[in-house]
Amino acid sequence: QESSSASMAFKMLQRRSAAAATAADGLCAMPRSSAGLMRSSVSQFQSLCSPVSRPAPLGCRRELASHVIAQASAVAAPAATGTGGLKIDLRGKRVFIAGVADDQGFGWAIAKAMAEAGAEISLGVWVPALNIFETSFRRGKFDESRKLSNGSLMEFTHIFPMDAVFDTMEDVPADIATNKRYAGNTEWTVSEVATRVGKEIGKIDVVVHSLANGPEVTKPLLETSRKGYLAAMSASSYSFVSLLQRFGPLMNPGGAVINLTYIAGDKVIPGYGGGMSSAKAALESDTKVLAYEAGRKYKIRVNSISAGPLGSRAAKAIGFIDDKGSGG
Repeated sequence: QESSSASMAFKMLQRRSAAAATAADGLCAMPRSSAGLMRSSVSQFQSLCSPVSRPAPLGCRRELASHVIAQASAVAAPAATGTGGLKIDLRGKRVFIAGVADDQGFGWAIAKAMAEAGAEISLGVWVPALNIFETSFRRGKFDESRKLSNGSLMEFTHIFPMDAVFDTMEDVPADIATNKRYAGNTEWTVSEVATRVGKEIGKIDVVVHSLANGPEVTKPLLETSRKGYLAAMSASSYSFVSLLQRFGPLMNPGGAVINLTYIAGDKVIPGYGGGMSSAKAALESDTKVLAYEAGRKYKIRVNSISAGPLGSRAAKAIGFIDDKGSGG
């Protein structure tokens, strides 16, 4: 019966894409599953982070593994702070977000939404951007965008230097290790950050992978070098695998791991080159596999959000996006 309900919901999604969010409500209580590829907006992030207590029925998991794209909804408690933000209570929940470097991207927006719900937020900031980020934070340049609905300012429990391209210090080439932009920082590889999080924070409930990089993103795929292609895959896709390998053991059962994808992983988006479209496709595929594996090993959920285009600093690297435009 549960498998039949999932099938009916999927058919409804096909017929009425505008009603996808409503139709998905009956998709085998999908927020309780340990697997799935999701497409939703950042404002609908609540359905991926709500507490869970049991895995979904096998029939539902099969539907999810068959590329069901849906918006899940959840019954949740009122927001912990103010009247805005997520309508769930995340007080006492610990969140780690990898990839915040300013107050303009999705990572910041997710952090703020979860802070509104009462969560404790810690960040992993790209090492070369850390000094500028912390300086801007201290000097109040982010104060306007830090304002929560109750008038207080969003705070971060910890801010860690991080470069998700490297798993251990043994992986770091000499030119990076001696680069002045990394000077003064230690313990910034994925494994080292995970170790610090375990010692300084303890168990965590939500991990957000909000980072990507393609050094040749402005080049068409036909002109992308092997080095550029593999660099995009490493920073934008494998970094998620590495993050889950190291942070999975730190997570409380029922926790959620989220990454951010883009429609270019499924459709042709001119200008999104350098192997980035391939990296997003790989990220979505890895999400399903990791949902299966990590869901069973750590009792957590693994999902991907495709929130749509945004003219962020990273998107502007494509080269034809200005402040009035948008990108992915």
